Amino acid sequence: MGSVPPRVYDRCVLRRLRIENLVLIHEAELELAPGLNAITGETGAGKTILAQALGLLLGAKGDDSYVGAAAEEAYVEAELDLPEELEAFGELRPEDEEALVVSRRVFADGRTRAYAWGRAAAREDVAAAVERVVAMSGQFEQRRLARPSYQLEVLDRFCGEEQLTRRAAARTAWRELQAASRRQEELTANAVLAEARVAELRALVEDTEGMEPGEEDRLRNERERRRHVAELAAGAAAAVEHLSPDDGDGATGLVALAERSVAPLERLAPELQRAGDELRDVELRLRETASDLHAFLASLEAEPGRLEEVEAELDRIAEAKRRFRCATYEELLARRDEARAELAALEDGSDPAEVAARELAAAEGRVHTLGLELRAERNAAAPAYADAVAAELRGIGMGEGEFVCELRERDDPGSTGADEAVFLVRPNAGLPFAPVAETASGGELSRIALAIAAVAGGETLVFDEIDAGIGGETAHAVGALLRRLAERAQVVTITHLPQIAALADRHFHVEKTPGDPTHTRIEPLAGDERKAELERMLGGQEFLAAVRG
Repeated sequence: MGSVPPRVYDRCVLRRLRIENLVLIHEAELELAPGLNAITGETGAGKTILAQALGLLLGAKGDDSYVGAAAEEAYVEAELDLPEELEAFGELRPEDEEALVVSRRVFADGRTRAYAWGRAAAREDVAAAVERVVAMSGQFEQRRLARPSYQLEVLDRFCGEEQLTRRAAARTAWRELQAASRRQEELTANAVLAEARVAELRALVEDTEGMEPGEEDRLRNERERRRHVAELAAGAAAAVEHLSPDDGDGATGLVALAERSVAPLERLAPELQRAGDELRDVELRLRETASDLHAFLASLEAEPGRLEEVEAELDRIAEAKRRFRCATYEELLARRDEARAELAALEDGSDPAEVAARELAAAEGRVHTLGLELRAERNAAAPAYADAVAAELRGIGMGEGEFVCELRERDDPGSTGADEAVFLVRPNAGLPFAPVAETASGGELSRIALAIAAVAGGETLVFDEIDAGIGGETAHAVGALLRRLAERAQVVTITHLPQIAALADRHFHVEKTPGDPTHTRIEPLAGDERKAELERMLGGQEFLAAVRG
């Protein structure tokens, strides 16, 4: 189908999905694989509830119908790889947290709450963060495909790693431009602000006096050690007592006695010389060890107030980070170095407003240069990208698969340059080209999104209607395309087609269990269980026997 060689990108994935009391699902937890994940089951078993669960995390409104029978609330939680530049949750994110954990609760009266790492968060912020990782079919896919920013991101991914690096540099340059612009406006608007800035710069330098790279980590390690000083002292003292007690023979004395017993015999039995040498060596090493332990105990006793000093220094670092709005210790030191340079320039007679104007001009130049580089790469790649998507569309039964990628210049440049990408598609001859989000719905839209992503890769893509209205060879083609996409993006598909389920890296089965109340179970399948499910999807053993006969 497509003629574009595979590219491998670093990507975020949906690691885990947990559901409690959502409609028919009493409790379920899905550990998802990085590649292709298939979810299958009989019609009406509750597969669409999984789509509802992800929809809640993507910002869908919930109501009391979401809450399972006899339950007080429904709960959905996802653990995802942490997207870059997650500014919305900066204050909520726990220290050293490497995953994004978000959730939604739906209460029995229809109210909902959103959370990040178990702390209350705005529903819109949670949805935006999840959407950075998860792209879902249906209304969410239509919304995503309608965004020019998404289409531009897809084109840049197709361009390759250098373009993604260039894109990241452009985002950094854009932030620097905004900061330089604000600084220049402040200094120009009011000279008092210039004085205030100088005072802030001096305060930053003074408050970070003596702070060195790596000091925060070193102090934290020392604090942890000194918090356990009693435990360390007791252990070391016990070891000294066993090695060299004040009264009696410890390990060192016993070894010395053994050596003195062997020494006179070495002349009579030369073969004992090795034993004597080893005993003398062991005695020496034990005495050295005892001496080291004594020194360690002395060091613990020598600085009784050191823990308070360490705590005070860590508090000073934390207060400086808070006061000067720095997320990390490294950022604080970088800001300190910039402040020193700016103060040095002021002492040389530089006008703060002139310095700010020069910085603004330099930032504008960087943004402009990177924008031109981005545009040149996009213009070069757009035709090849369109041809590759068109080929994929034809391969999965989407008419003639005519697809166009138009690049337009925006009036207001942003963090990704001054370009806008627009994807236009004409699934059938004779129809006009139209934006992809307006051309189709349901399964057709999912297949168009699949072709778009298959050419450029992506993060996590969830398909709920990918098999709507297809079968036979087209089903095989869609399955093969999903399989190739899964080599560089996580794919989750809710499907009725065995041609797709058979290719999955991980297979989940949804089954409705009668009872009071009726509930739905979701279990991973492997081995014979998976084989039996694929046979059921193909029509069952009787049907297969009839086909073979």
